[in-house]
Amino acid sequence: MSSSTEPDGQPGPSFRIDELAHAAGTTVRNVRAYQDRGLLPRPRRTGRVAVYSGMHLGRLRLIASLLDRGYSQANIAELLAAWERGQDVAAVLGLEAAMVAPSSGREEATVTAADLVALFGADATDLVDQAVSAGILEPAGPAGFRVADPPMLEVGRLLVGAGVPLGAVLEAARTLRSEAAALARLFVGLVEDHVVEAMADPMPAGRARALSELVSSLRPLAVQVTSAEVGLALEEEIRRRLGDYLARRAGAWAPGTGGRAGGRAEREPAE
Repeated sequence: MSSSTEPDGQPGPSFRIDELAHAAGTTVRNVRAYQDRGLLPRPRRTGRVAVYSGMHLGRLRLIASLLDRGYSQANIAELLAAWERGQDVAAVLGLEAAMVAPSSGREEATVTAADLVALFGADATDLVDQAVSAGILEPAGPAGFRVADPPMLEVGRLLVGAGVPLGAVLEAARTLRSEAAALARLFVGLVEDHVVEAMADPMPAGRARALSELVSSLRPLAVQVTSAEVGLALEEEIRRRLGDYLARRAGAWAPGTGGRAGGRAEREPAE
């Protein structure tokens, strides 16, 4: 759907109820139940259509996180009510939206099983379940899969086309996701340990707004830093590994070696 306006006045995504439920990993029934119990604010109306915003997505993900930690819905209602009574609601909801906003420029794609076979060959059908369990693919309808990171498919296609077994590519993708999760824990842990834990409880509205701005600014910068560091590491690894390979092959290509590495050196001219 078209953009909506977030509590901080900035444009953000908008959703119909089924789109919101899918993005939050829940059901339409749960969304309506949370509204009825006061856990989720009512949507705005455009004619007869209910329109939800990134704030609603943030609230749903916050509810899911609290439920996972053992809070009951009654506990969550009390927590949210107390939180909102003590602070600027717009600042709180802005923080929720910043916590879960998708990365700028990130696009998803949808592929079918036939698309995967075309990209990776017949072996793709045997490894779909592994890709789903690793979070690389997500079922989307009876014949499709959602890809959260389309460039990963392109990298996989290039590697498979060069002769790397698809199973090895899938294992590398699984490792990459694990390493990315570790990097995310590093950045978020710094904020949690040294910023959030130092804040008063309940959090003053000004501090909630400052934390929202920090999260919004940190996410794209952390992505840029991580990308730059991976790029530098790739350059070094390519120079080291491929440089060693070229050095080993240099003798085979050198003039006067008869096409064999380590060939006898040309005889010095007699004096």
